[in-house]
Amino acid sequence: MAYNKPVPRKGQHHEPFWEGAKQGKLMVPRCNDCGRVHWYPRLICPYCHSTNLDWTQASGEGTLYTYAVQHRAFGGWGEEAPYVTAYVDLLEGDRMMTVLRGVDPSRPQDIQIGCKVRVEFEKVDDETFLPFWRVVED
Repeated sequence: MAYNKPVPRKGQHHEPFWEGAKQGKLMVPRCNDCGRVHWYPRLICPYCHSTNLDWTQASGEGTLYTYAVQHRAFGGWGEEAPYVTAYVDLLEGDRMMTVLRGVDPSRPQDIQIGCKVRVEFEKVDDETFLPFWRVVED
C-alpha cells in the first residue's frame, strides 16, 4: 500500500538529514560556534545566530518530554487515529516532535513522561524515510 500521510518538503539545506534517514541515521545540525544542536534544520543557529553549521549523527536516543493522544485527524492520519503525538528530548540537547510508536493510545495512563525512546525510520519510497520515535524498555 502506498504511503498516504503528509511528507515534509525537501529543501536543499535539509539534504544531509534525508540522506542519513535513508541509512537509518538521525542527522541533526550543529553550530560550530556555540556547539549546540538544533532541530528543525535551518540556515542559521537559533541560539547564537551563526551560519557556521555542520551536520552530525545523533545517537537516536532520547526521553519523552510530553505527549497528547490525537482522536481526530484527516487524510492518512485519520485512518490511524487514535495515535500519540509527542515531543522527545534528544540526548544531544534539543527537542523533536514525533508520532510516538510502541504505546497504546487507549491507555495514556501507561505512557510515562521521561521514558526512554529510540528513533526508527518508516519508508515512504526509495528516497524518503521518516523518523518516528518508539518507547524502549530500560
